[in-house]
Order: sequence, then structure tokens, then C-alpha cells
Amino acid sequence: MSNLSQMLKQAQEMQAKMEELQAALEDLEVEGQAGGGLVKVTLNGKGALKGVEIDPSLMIAKEKEVLEDLIVAAHNQAKEKVEQKTKDEMAALTGGLSLPPGMKLPF
Repeated sequence: MSNLSQMLKQAQEMQAKMEELQAALEDLEVEGQAGGGLVKVTLNGKGALKGVEIDPSLMIAKEKEVLEDLIVAAHNQAKEKVEQKTKDEMAALTGGLSLPPGMKLPF
């Protein structure tokens, strides 16, 4: 019976750590850049867009499509960074626990 209570205790500890991680991800800010830094996008650790910085040289009507593409590219780069950071933090939290494909934490 002590094994079961020990497992429950560990599960509760992991849940508390996950809640801490979720809160920390809210505060995390990741920047993605495109066009050699002409466009910068900032996301929080949950993937929410926090800011966009555009170099004034791109504010030309003829460059509209280029600007749109650079914003998308910067956002995608920032999103990849957020996903990698989240993956790394979860791996550290779970001690490298391998979950079945498609199963994500937190549930």
C-alpha cells in the first residue's frame, strides 16, 4: 500500500511543478526575427503574440507582401522557440519520462 501512496504523492508533486511551469511560461518572452531583424515578433511561453516591431524602411505600400511574409516568418520562428523551450522544460520536469505518441502534458 505504501507504493500506491508514494505514487500518489509523486503525482501530486508533479502536478504542482506543472502548475509552476505553466505560470512561468506566461512570463517567458521569446523573440522571432525575419529579414535580418527588420521584423521582430515577441510571443509569451503560451504562444500569445505580445508585440511586433517593424523597421520603418518596410513601410512602403509596394512592399506590403514582403512585410506580410516577414511577419509570418518571424512569428513562426518565435513559435518554434516557444515549442522547443516548452518541450525542454517538460522533459526536465518529467525526468525524461517517455509518453505515448499523441499524449501531452498537462492533460
